[in-house]
Amino acid sequence: MLEILAFSTLNGVLYGMLLFMLASGLTLVFSMMGVLNFAHVSFYMLGAYFGFEIERRLGFWPGFVIAPIAVGAIGAAVERFGLRRLHRLGHVSELLFTFGLAFVIEQLVEMIWGKLPVDYRVPPSLDFVAFRLFDTTYPAYKVFMLATAVAMFAALFVVLKRTRVGLVIQAALTHPEMVAMLGHDVPRVFMLVFGAGAALAGLAGAIAGPALVTQPTMAALLGPILFVVIVVGGLGSLAGAFVASLLIGLVQTFAVAMNGSLAALFGPVAPPGLGDLWQVTVAQLAPILPYLLLVVILIVRPTGLMGTRET
Repeated sequence: MLEILAFSTLNGVLYGMLLFMLASGLTLVFSMMGVLNFAHVSFYMLGAYFGFEIERRLGFWPGFVIAPIAVGAIGAAVERFGLRRLHRLGHVSELLFTFGLAFVIEQLVEMIWGKLPVDYRVPPSLDFVAFRLFDTTYPAYKVFMLATAVAMFAALFVVLKRTRVGLVIQAALTHPEMVAMLGHDVPRVFMLVFGAGAALAGLAGAIAGPALVTQPTMAALLGPILFVVIVVGGLGSLAGAFVASLLIGLVQTFAVAMNGSLAALFGPVAPPGLGDLWQVTVAQLAPILPYLLLVVILIVRPTGLMGTRET
């Protein structure tokens, strides 16, 4: 029991921090531009594929550095030559643009790398057992993933709260006209923030690629849960995205580890009308639990846990 508790907590925090690496960039973009970027998880997928391609030629560590930068540059170009031109047409045009961009990126990935998963492996330098707890080992690469996510969170907090760049970004979120009057190029700030958000997604992909399956459907698999995170946390709230990421990560991980059911609690005989639902385990319900949480949050607190905008 203690073993399940310990490893479920570790895996839940790891999954939650991976979600936060994605949600942080999406939240920053929404806070500044009011755009829910449907192509954000596609940048995550590009980070995984760029990391794989660079790893084949130069090794894992160059890919770990170069892939997020390349994805960030693509994101900045998308904002400069796409979203900026559509901004005057309203948010619907921007949403449709990012929605279409997600499909374009997926098709390009399939054309270049094919529809089957690629062989993106854990680097030999991190392919060992970090520690043993009870009778189970925990791989060093997962520890590296967790450490990178925590370091990214700390760096993001320091940049936004303790530097001049962060002050300009936060001011541009709420008072763009005043920032422009002080001599700052607000459109350029928007472009850099959008690029930084894409780079964070690319970093998540470059890290998660070897641990998860790198395939063209990886964006579609993670996309819905990512939007659950930012709605539950509160649209535009970075702190809310952090709390919601950890909450959903822990809820799903613990649910997967549970085999309990109503039949186990109250006996095998189901009341009239329940039928097979009486036998459904918590682990089988794990994939839908975040969406049930989303429904509850929208009913009880439509602004999300720490948000200020109505969802």
